[in-house]
Amino acid sequence: MSRTRATFTFVRHGESTDNLRAVWAGWTDATLSRHGMNQAQAVGAALAGTRFNAIYSSPLKRAALTAQAIQNQQQTGSPPHLMTPLLREQHFGVAEGKPSTGKRDPDIPLSEQYSRGIFPHSMSRSERYPEGESLEDVYDRAGKSWTEVLLPYAQEQARAGIEHVHIAVVSHGIFIKEALRALAKHDRHAHISACDFQWLRNTAWARVVVDMEIIEQEDETTLSSPNVMRVELTHFNQCDHLNTVTRQKGGIGREAYDARQKDIRGFFGAGSSSKRRGLDK
Repeated sequence: MSRTRATFTFVRHGESTDNLRAVWAGWTDATLSRHGMNQAQAVGAALAGTRFNAIYSSPLKRAALTAQAIQNQQQTGSPPHLMTPLLREQHFGVAEGKPSTGKRDPDIPLSEQYSRGIFPHSMSRSERYPEGESLEDVYDRAGKSWTEVLLPYAQEQARAGIEHVHIAVVSHGIFIKEALRALAKHDRHAHISACDFQWLRNTAWARVVVDMEIIEQEDETTLSSPNVMRVELTHFNQCDHLNTVTRQKGGIGREAYDARQKDIRGFFGAGSSSKRRGLDK
């Protein structure tokens, strides 16, 4: 067996329209806000010089659009953008779209609170809203994303002769933290305590380096998962690219991003260069 090293850069999606509403937003497919798209463009520019062999993402719009912004700005060619539902955010079941500000009342059964439209935060990793997922469920799903998708893809790239595979994974705040925890179980010396004390900002990124032992492929019709030998979290909540991103005034930044909308500068295409420069200030 041979060994190889792979790097995975996780990116949280840009601000979504649901992020602005303080609601439980898991599988609800809210798109990016205009500000969120600006964030996505900023992280794409920041990672433009980082060569990715592939970009995986959740199929939810807020993650897929962020992944596309990263893909479009790659300086060394356009890596494939692949989507899998395993990378989706935690599913909040019947609480989806409901306010997330409700406080738990210990004197009222949870079922009654739910019937009143009150969905308090879970008290343990095993609790879930009806028809939804618990944190333990997300942890298990994240483990599958490693063994069924991400690690097998990295292994196949290594077999193809790529010396250091680098994969971008665009997903969601809760999922990314659970994915890092699920990977760390393969290395008892892995230090991922940053996951416990920080919350990823929109488009913030984290990076983990994985040393793997390649397994010989016996059946070419299926992908196997390599043996993980070492896990190192090298970056977490990196967001310097947001320092130059400001929200558009007048509520424009909070509006839903629409790719069909033209920048106002398009209406001044016949103007002088000095006028165009003025608009760019």
